Amino acid sequence: MMLTGKKILLGVSGSIAAYKSAQLVRLLVKAGAEVKVIMTPSAKDFITPLTLSTLSKNPVLHNLFDEHSWHNHALLGRWADLMVFAPLSCNTLSKMVHGNCDNLLLAVYLSATCPVVVAPAMDEDMWHHPSTRHNLTTLESFGNKIIPIENGELASGLIGEGRMAEPEQILAFIQSNFFFNSPLKNKKVIVTAGPTIEPIDPVRYISNHSSGKMGIALAKDLQSRGANVTLILGPVHLDFNPFGMNVINVSSAAEMFQEVHNHFKNCDLAIMAAAVADYTPVTVSSKKIKKKEPGMSLELVKTKDILKSLGEVKRKDQILIGFALETDSEEVHAKEKLEKKNTDMIVLNSMKDEGAGFGHNTNKITIFSRDNEVIRFETKTKSAVAKDIIDTIIKLYYA
Repeated sequence: MMLTGKKILLGVSGSIAAYKSAQLVRLLVKAGAEVKVIMTPSAKDFITPLTLSTLSKNPVLHNLFDEHSWHNHALLGRWADLMVFAPLSCNTLSKMVHGNCDNLLLAVYLSATCPVVVAPAMDEDMWHHPSTRHNLTTLESFGNKIIPIENGELASGLIGEGRMAEPEQILAFIQSNFFFNSPLKNKKVIVTAGPTIEPIDPVRYISNHSSGKMGIALAKDLQSRGANVTLILGPVHLDFNPFGMNVINVSSAAEMFQEVHNHFKNCDLAIMAAAVADYTPVTVSSKKIKKKEPGMSLELVKTKDILKSLGEVKRKDQILIGFALETDSEEVHAKEKLEKKNTDMIVLNSMKDEGAGFGHNTNKITIFSRDNEVIRFETKTKSAVAKDIIDTIIKLYYA
């Protein structure tokens, strides 16, 4: 388990988001951490100490002048490997910045010798107020890390920024930023995903059946290993949370070509998983084409080959991964693509394999490397396939 033996102090301040603290404690304990919880007095209005004590298997502290806790603030600050504020209210944020010490949580914070990370939670107007922005900047200047907030439904009933990150996202942030030693940590990675659409007129286009699931699974796995991921995403209909990920939405093959090249020169690893259109209409009608004749001819021209163009400018210190979806002579075509496009690795999908290809939640792959390695995998979920691909990249190029 990723956090086995780690000691984590969880500070819970007065916010409606405190109900998420119970799930966060559960996840931290499940990951192997020893968790102790400290609450502000107002936090008890939102969640009971008994709940958090039961889940953490430790007494919950909240009274600065209790005979069992008041003298422990310095010891707790030295005991922990990490101190987490989740949720961090606007009020507690202000007190942390100005060194106020009117409750046990703040006393422990001011005594802490471990890293500190905070997950803010507040209404949108409070989040955007200049004093809040100033306090967050100041808090970060002290060396504390801030987990990005989310955009969504708020306690006020408004929709906007200010939601605390979900417990799963907080756990992932903790793991990747503090307790994860991965060869991909801080590597700059580009992933492309999804289809492109090539317009014929304002209402029609050429595209394919790519769902984007494979590329998104790769981006998530890379991020979980500490990589800085830029996901260049074609039009997809998936509901996923790109927490902490740089997502660039594109539509056409030309747009994807441009965005990939904008970012490729600064990246360490590029994985081209998108299903980019090979052809695009020569002309695009500005008006809807009316159905008049029995048939219609559509003249197409080749799009720019993104993978080949990257292979032509790739530096020796960059790793380039391509995908091949084939229906016949699969391995022959995959090996040809590996050579012609100067990639370091090709991931082959065959449309003949059940559960592989577009639209499925599963995939079956074979990996071909520049060093003539051929690695075959059985049909798995796309998240498991993503793990296999990233594990193979690490083994071949970052071990």
